Amino acid sequence: MTRLTILEYPDPKLRTIAKPVTEFNDKLQTLIDDMFETMYDAHGIGLAATQVDHHLQVIVMDLSEDKSQPQVFINPEVTVVGDTQKVYEEGCLSVPGFHEKIDRPADVRIDAKDRNGKDFSIEADQLLAVCIQHEMDHLNGKLFVDYLSALKRNRIKDKLVKAHRKQKAS
Repeated sequence: MTRLTILEYPDPKLRTIAKPVTEFNDKLQTLIDDMFETMYDAHGIGLAATQVDHHLQVIVMDLSEDKSQPQVFINPEVTVVGDTQKVYEEGCLSVPGFHEKIDRPADVRIDAKDRNGKDFSIEADQLLAVCIQHEMDHLNGKLFVDYLSALKRNRIKDKLVKAHRKQKAS
């Protein structure tokens, strides 16, 4: 397995809209395995293929403490169930070091394919609902900072650009 490079905001490639997966082959399996390795290595709980510069509708997640419950969502579709909203503090591997409160639908249904192309549906609430919506945003070229005020978004962008410059200089 290979650790992939995670794109960081404000990289314009993060705005690319992912294409549906049409082939469930060895290349896809390798991507999924590499995404899990990358996510675990970065201490994340979710990762969209867009974040590692593969613009396919693939999401990996593991919300367990001991990394024992890996989940794969391919070509996912999320349907909001009910009208309850919930505020969660979100972070993002593509926006390192920042956490902000984001308001999202509390309950959703997820229709997707597993890593072998088999269809499945699940109802989600709590952290799973937040995480799938967050990762779905990535597949649609959106980041959690897009939910923030322009002032907050620009402050985060400026700090990350400055950190990238500093990193390149050293």
